[in-house]
Amino acid sequence: MLRCGQMMLAQALICRHLGRDWNWEKQKEQPKEYQRILQCFLDRKDCCYSIHQMAQMGVGEGKSIGEWFGPNTVAQVLKKLALFDEWNSLAVYVSMDNTVVIEDIKKMCCVLPLSSATVGESPPDTLNASNQSKGTPAGRPAWKPLLLIVPLRLGINQINPVYVDAFKECFKMPQSLGALGGKPNNAYYFIGFLGDELIFLDPHTTQTFVDTEENGTVDDQTFHCLQSPQRMSILNLDPSVALGFFCKEEKDFDSWCSLVQKEILKENLRMFELVQKHPSHWPPFVPPAKPEVTTTGAEFIDSTEQLEEFDLEEDFEILSV
Repeated sequence: MLRCGQMMLAQALICRHLGRDWNWEKQKEQPKEYQRILQCFLDRKDCCYSIHQMAQMGVGEGKSIGEWFGPNTVAQVLKKLALFDEWNSLAVYVSMDNTVVIEDIKKMCCVLPLSSATVGESPPDTLNASNQSKGTPAGRPAWKPLLLIVPLRLGINQINPVYVDAFKECFKMPQSLGALGGKPNNAYYFIGFLGDELIFLDPHTTQTFVDTEENGTVDDQTFHCLQSPQRMSILNLDPSVALGFFCKEEKDFDSWCSLVQKEILKENLRMFELVQKHPSHWPPFVPPAKPEVTTTGAEFIDSTEQLEEFDLEEDFEILSV
């Protein structure tokens, strides 16, 4: 599941820097942004989204090193690690109680451009440059690219068939990043469907360790499918899943909301809810912020004391043996 989380996040970063239509071609020289994305996921302790970082951050979610992670746990881990990643400058929102709150997302993603920010509190350079190049008016909030993850439980021991059509509709949305899930003892990254079968990538393949070469590039052969994607019946899916969506601009998020209202909320038994205002009975929403630490990588997570700065969120997955 850690590898599946890496795959979903990597797809979001590809959309962020290279565009959704970009395709990898073997033996072709790739953009420098692509190489930098790969370096985020190297199996080294100092890489921001390495498997080491994800496993260690899971300790703050109550998961010991080597313990089974579910889709919700991985989503929480990605949300916390993203706070230390200034280059990609992602806003990661993980829904609670099957509910996506529009007001909270806009509060988290709308940031002041450089000209309006207080000196010493400016957003990351990549965000400023992006917005200035598009002519963002001074004083008008800019949009921080959004990775939206919706953890769901679509049944008790197996997926409830009433959710199947809505689940498949999510893959059709232009903002879709697929879904994290699997079946008992196997985690998969689902990227689409064909009829009543889901198309997935399987991370259960041992690969040779890859590191940065002398010229600063990464040998990327094993970062891509060496085998064709596989398929499985959607009814064999474990009911614990997490949907992923990427909204680079505010208009992408507004479009996603419209699609959800049209395709998901029309069902009597809704897969999840989309609400405009923050529920009054919930604790106040506070956009996540990077903890005050003096390191730039994830070295901070070596200390369990610093992990206590994060709030633990109850993991709701039911595990099948």
